Amino acid sequence: MTDDSPAAPHRKGSLLRGNVLWMSIVSFLNDAASEMIYPLLPIFLTAVLGAGAGFLGVIEGVAEASSSLLKLASGVFADRSGRRKGLVAWGYGVAALARPLIAVATAPWQVLAIRFSERVGKGLRSAPRDAMLTESVPEEVRGAAFGIHRAADHAGAVAGPLLASALLLLMPGRMREVFAFALIPGLITVAVVVLKVRDPRGAAAPAPVATEKRAVLPPFSALGPVFPRYLGVLVLFALGNSSDAFLLLRARDLGVAVALIPLLWAALHLSKVVWSVIGGRMSDTAGPRRTIVAGWLVYAAVYGGFAAASAEWHVWALFLVYGLFFGLTEASEKSLVAAFAPAELRGSAFGWYHAVIGVSALLSSILFGILWESFGAATAFLAGAGLALAAAVLLPVVVPGRAATA
Repeated sequence: MTDDSPAAPHRKGSLLRGNVLWMSIVSFLNDAASEMIYPLLPIFLTAVLGAGAGFLGVIEGVAEASSSLLKLASGVFADRSGRRKGLVAWGYGVAALARPLIAVATAPWQVLAIRFSERVGKGLRSAPRDAMLTESVPEEVRGAAFGIHRAADHAGAVAGPLLASALLLLMPGRMREVFAFALIPGLITVAVVVLKVRDPRGAAAPAPVATEKRAVLPPFSALGPVFPRYLGVLVLFALGNSSDAFLLLRARDLGVAVALIPLLWAALHLSKVVWSVIGGRMSDTAGPRRTIVAGWLVYAAVYGGFAAASAEWHVWALFLVYGLFFGLTEASEKSLVAAFAPAELRGSAFGWYHAVIGVSALLSSILFGILWESFGAATAFLAGAGLALAAAVLLPVVVPGRAATA
C-alpha cells in the first residue's frame, strides 16, 4: 500500500502529502505561468491587436469549449487504459510550450490559435488528474483535498500576476517579454509531474475498464440517475458564467489602470486561496449541495454588483467578494461528481462534467460579448446574475439531499 492509496490513513491534518502535496505544487506552478499572461490578455487583445469584446468572447469560449470536450475524451481513455499520469504530464507539457507563443502574436486570430492549443493541454490533463486526486484520499476528506488543491492553484494565480507586475516595472509596457517569461515556470511544472506525481496503486484503486464491456463513450445511465440532472443544472449556471476576461474589461472601463490590472487579479486569487480551504471543509461538513447553492447566490450578487458599479473602489471590493464564490463551489462541485460516479468510471464522470461546462462556456462567452456590445455591460452582467439565481433555486429540486451527501 502506498501513501496515496485510498485505504491509507489520511487524517485531515495529514492531507498535505503524497499526491495531494505534489499535485498542489504542480497546480501552483502551472497557474503562476498561466496567470502571468491571462490578466494582461484582454488589454493586449483590445489595445494592441485591435480586437473587440465580441471577439474576446469568441476566443475565450472556443478555448474553454475545446478544452472541455477533450477532457471528456481523456477521462474515458484514462478509465479504459488505467494510465493517467501520462495524460497529465502531456497536458501540462503542451500548455507550457504553447502559452508563451502569445509573445509573438501579431493578430487576434493567432491568439485564438494559441489559446486553443494551450487549452488542449488542459483538456488532456484535467479529468485524469481529478480522478487521481479522488483516489488518493478517502471519501470523508475528499472535499478538503480538492479544497487544498484549488487553494494551491489560486496561490499560483496570485504569484503569477505579481511576477508579471514586477517584470512590467522593470520593463514598462513590454507585455510580450512577460508572456515569453512564462515558459520557465511552465517547464518546472512538467518536471514535477514526471518526477513526483504517481498513479494511486492501493487495493481500492479501480481496475482499467475492459473495452469489450463498455461503449466507446459511457452513457449517462452508467453514471447513475441523478448525475444527468446535476449536469443539467450546472449547464444552466454555466450559461451565465462567462469568461472572467470580461471582468477585467469592466475593471478597465471603471478606471482601474492597466498597470494595476495584474494586482487586481492577484487580489482576486488571494481571496480564492483563503476561501478554497474553508469552502472545501464546508463541503465535507455542511454538504456539497448546500455549499454550491450558497456559492451561486454569491455569484448572482457579485454580477449584480458589477452591473451597478460606478467607481474604481467598487471593482476592488467586488473582486475580493468574488473569490468567495470560487471557494464555495469548486471543491463542492467536484465532490458531487465523485460521489455520483462508480469508481471504475470516475475519469469519464469528470470528463462529462468538464465537457458540458465547457460547451456551455462557449455559448456563455459569445452571448455575453454580444449583449455587452449590443446593450451595454450592465445588461450582460444582469443576465448572468439571473441565470445563477435560477440554478440556485433548481439544484435542491433536481438533486435530492440524500444523493447530494452520498
